Amino acid sequence: MSDPTLEKGDGRRPDETSSAQAAVFVQSESLPESTPKVVGPDFDRMDPRDLFSLMESMGSVGFQATGLKKAIDIINEMRSWRLDLDPLYLSTSEEDRPTPEEAKEVKCNIFLGFTSNLVSSGLREVIKFLVKNNHVSALVTTAGGIEEDLIKCLGPTYLGDFHLEGSQLRKRGLNRIGNLLVPNDNYCKFEDWVMPILDKMREEQGDDVGDSWSPSRVIQRLGEEIDDESSILYWAAKNKIPVFCPALTDGSLGDMLYFHSYKNPGLTIDLVKDIRRLNDLSVKSKKAGMIILGGGVCKHQIANAMLFRNGADYSVYINTGQEFDGSDSGARPDEAVSWGKIKSAENGGTNVKVYCDATIVFPLIVAATFARGG
Repeated sequence: MSDPTLEKGDGRRPDETSSAQAAVFVQSESLPESTPKVVGPDFDRMDPRDLFSLMESMGSVGFQATGLKKAIDIINEMRSWRLDLDPLYLSTSEEDRPTPEEAKEVKCNIFLGFTSNLVSSGLREVIKFLVKNNHVSALVTTAGGIEEDLIKCLGPTYLGDFHLEGSQLRKRGLNRIGNLLVPNDNYCKFEDWVMPILDKMREEQGDDVGDSWSPSRVIQRLGEEIDDESSILYWAAKNKIPVFCPALTDGSLGDMLYFHSYKNPGLTIDLVKDIRRLNDLSVKSKKAGMIILGGGVCKHQIANAMLFRNGADYSVYINTGQEFDGSDSGARPDEAVSWGKIKSAENGGTNVKVYCDATIVFPLIVAATFARGG
């Protein structure tokens, strides 16, 4: 005999059904009217050739598209900041502050960090654009970021495929960087070019330890020697933008220095000079912004320099690293806030991490920021 209290259909009592519905459909909390709504680009109304309208629409798409738009906004803030408009400047007594004319010329110092693989790629031309047009104040990269820029002046890098077999490439004298190919001959050309320069540097150094070179001075000299306007280092030397490379020996340039130490011993490169130079540049910045493509040394060296000024004001990370393994390469900006390397929101800091291959998004970001002028 059936239980008359049971509902027909699913066999649950009314109180059980109500309880289940309450569990699934929790009463919604009203969101503020100002809360942005998720909306994508409307190509029925938008000209698909209008890059700037497309970039603007990214902010309401969600996921990494929203991060991309935030990165554009933060970089535009870096670009537009001037001391004469800063509230702290305006609140300072007249005798203690620069004149309005002087203050208008004080900009945010932008520190650009990038890993060497990005110079191997076509992102080299994007970075060169920034340096050529004085859009950045300092660069930090790894050894490959130095030598690959110079090597490309001596011989081309080619497109290949991620799946090319390493053993066969080795027999053919070809080196693979992802889906890029660099002939061994390019490194031979680099050795022939750089060794006489190292000889001259050794001669100029003399025997006085105080005349030792720093990595940034070595890099500046190489930029002065390379007579090629396609080079990042050429324009960095011309515009007196320092290029820092804490891991200068970790690559082909390190190999050349190794060989040179036997052929013509005594060339001395002092890392301490550069950490003073980089940290001083950070400390003396009225406003400081970081744009970091990738992770590793170039990411942390800039972030650590920001520690000495109580954190960067603006920070944009672009990389595909994850934080689950505790590496700094994958760490989100909030981890750097805990160290004092990025200012908290309460102290006026703004930051974003875009999880994406920099070769995809950084050209778009530069097109929507620095390349627009102004």
